[in-house]
Amino acid sequence: MKTYIAKEKDIQKTWYVVDAKDKILGRLAAKVASILRGKDKVIFSPHQDTGDEVIVINASQIRTTGKKLSQKTYQRYSAYPGGLNIENLETVLKKKPEYVIRHAVAGMLPKTKLGRKMLKKLRVYPGQAHPHASQKPKELAIK
Repeated sequence: MKTYIAKEKDIQKTWYVVDAKDKILGRLAAKVASILRGKDKVIFSPHQDTGDEVIVINASQIRTTGKKLSQKTYQRYSAYPGGLNIENLETVLKKKPEYVIRHAVAGMLPKTKLGRKMLKKLRVYPGQAHPHASQKPKELAIK
């Protein structure tokens, strides 16, 4: 028996729109990462980008469990002495809600060129509106 390897002509991209309102951050990110990778398809190949495009709307209205709003932190460093910036999830959600979802999904994708290519297929918007109506995205229900 031979292993099936997907060819470029066999891969068909679909657009999905996900409403993040009242969804738990980790569960949402896990499902989105799976779709971006293409793991929900029969033709999945770990060395190829077989995934679909995903639009996430209402990113500012996600939920978390426990005390994550005050205890989960995001760090960045400016490369200057004393340049460590630490912010908790609550402040980052107010400033850049798109970053929170993008960061969570990026952590679940491969840390390679292929993973970076997959992350480019993710579009996150803080509100209801998005400019991708012409792609006719399908509604994706996430529990």
